[in-house]
Amino acid sequence: MALSKVARLSSDREALKAEFLARAGLADARRERLAGDASTRMYERLHRPDAPSLIFMDQPPSAETQPCPPHATPAERMALGYNAASRLAAGRVEAFVATAGWLRAQGLSAPAIEAAEPAAGLAVLEDLGDDLYASLIAAGAGPLPLYEAAVDAQARMHAARPPEVLEAEGAIWPLLTYDRLALKAGTDTFLEWWPKLVGLPPFPAEAVSEWDALWEPVWARGEVGASVFTHRDYHAQNLLWLPRRQGVARVGMLDFQDALRAHPAWDLLHLLQDARIDVAPEMERAMLERYLDARPDLDREAFLADYRALAASNAARILGRVFARQTLLGRPQYRAFMPRTWRYLERNLAAPELSGLKAWFDRHVPPEARA
Repeated sequence: MALSKVARLSSDREALKAEFLARAGLADARRERLAGDASTRMYERLHRPDAPSLIFMDQPPSAETQPCPPHATPAERMALGYNAASRLAAGRVEAFVATAGWLRAQGLSAPAIEAAEPAAGLAVLEDLGDDLYASLIAAGAGPLPLYEAAVDAQARMHAARPPEVLEAEGAIWPLLTYDRLALKAGTDTFLEWWPKLVGLPPFPAEAVSEWDALWEPVWARGEVGASVFTHRDYHAQNLLWLPRRQGVARVGMLDFQDALRAHPAWDLLHLLQDARIDVAPEMERAMLERYLDARPDLDREAFLADYRALAASNAARILGRVFARQTLLGRPQYRAFMPRTWRYLERNLAAPELSGLKAWFDRHVPPEARA
């Protein structure tokens, strides 16, 4: 019975998609399924005989827990689930459409929206191609111009005052703040998922209490510094190189629907401590200097301290929520990224101001449990 219900739901979804494509004038497009990621979205490339290809995005609204209501209390967010606690958009198509419109208005390259029905979780997008930063670098492309353009695009985003609400093409989405609770919810997933992956016992109550006390200043600094529009998942698998465009428009952007108002270090640490590809330490230093040169208003030392602290928090989140959880859910390919992320975490924790956190990891996560 369960299998037949799944098959029926799949069939109903496919019919809904076919009707949407017909309304968009794309009933005759040849559909090519594209590789997915860790999300609940699915993508297809739509091939047309006499026109450029397009991208078909399918995000069933029921596949995710609820996003964060703008005025929800912390207790309400926790009760709604991880998406609300972390202020994730739950894959909502209206978030993608509204955010894409804001990015394009800044002269940046987000896909144009050809058709969208957010209530159904469907959209057709401009096809920006396949030249992901990660693919180009793996094939031997020199990374310097790619990273310089990506950092310059960050500076462009951060030069604009972030709006309270994003609006484009009939879609409206609040730009919430990456606040203390959202940072804590992400970081705390390390406590939940890492012991399960490596066979450690659950962390004792006193260790959890110490964890909270040590991370609290980091989360507080992240919230206080939340002042710029932030893509939130800004790394080499979500950036495309568009060399025929000019300036910062050469950086094509994907997967930005979870955008928030956040600390300006947040997107940079995703880019420069990329969990999926190696970024040389000298490249990281050079790009941080490039960003700081573009932002003379920032206190350099304070910014770099926040960068290290938030990068440590993010590494713990990725190890827990993304890599350990996804591996336990049957996606062992994420194991390959864990050693690199541990190296980032340990490098950040070497900062003198994070010595308490380093000592916590040294006491509770032995070396053999860090891979």
